[in-house]
Amino acid sequence: MKKKIQPHIMCGVGDVAKYVLLPGDPKRSKIVAEKFDEYRLVADFREFITYTGTVSGIPISTTSTGIGGNAASIAVEELANIGAKILIRVGTTGALQPDIEVGDLIIPTGAVRREGTTHAYVPPDFPAVPDLDVVNALIEAAETLGVKYYRGVVATSPAYYAEMQYVNEWRKARVLSVEGECSAIFIVSHLRGLKAGAILAVDGNLVKGTKKLEFEPGQELGDHAEIVKKAIDTEIKVAIEAIKILHEKGF
Repeated sequence: MKKKIQPHIMCGVGDVAKYVLLPGDPKRSKIVAEKFDEYRLVADFREFITYTGTVSGIPISTTSTGIGGNAASIAVEELANIGAKILIRVGTTGALQPDIEVGDLIIPTGAVRREGTTHAYVPPDFPAVPDLDVVNALIEAAETLGVKYYRGVVATSPAYYAEMQYVNEWRKARVLSVEGECSAIFIVSHLRGLKAGAILAVDGNLVKGTKKLEFEPGQELGDHAEIVKKAIDTEIKVAIEAIKILHEKGF
């Protein structure tokens, strides 16, 4: 029987590992894969780029999700179809609390479901929470590596350029940051019986007015800033260490 290929991520059974890291940016998939001991390109279609390799003998993959909950939900659904079991989003986020600086890391313990994708799956009052085992592994990994992190609730927004209208509401509710994919990944993973979590690099602070906006050519802001690049590099290392911890514990 011929192997069936998923229509968006263009992968089939055997192409991806049990453990998958999920960057948003397709170009970041290669950055993630370069942290593996060895890797190969599996598929490159639309915003979904997948590499599979090993870390310390553990099979591991990375698939980019693109921007937003709809694209992320497609990636999760199709990864679930072909054997993925544990997913960790490695992305960027805009801080909503004044003490959180650009370059800091956040491990979400829940996500405000302001996006619309998950409302097609479950009622509005259903919570979007990551898997506890994955959260604990990320925390253990960060502490093992001596990495500073914040943990708490983040907000998943449906519209990047409309986020400012919610900043005060979310800040008062002690939401740590805003991003675009966590709640969709958490909800769909839960419904498909997967374990999911996330670690996020702060690339701006909305309450301080440093959200990613227009910039001059050559300016190093947002994802282009060295401090953010370093944070992304660190979060990938933490996520890989968390995979090792989960593997050792039999997950």
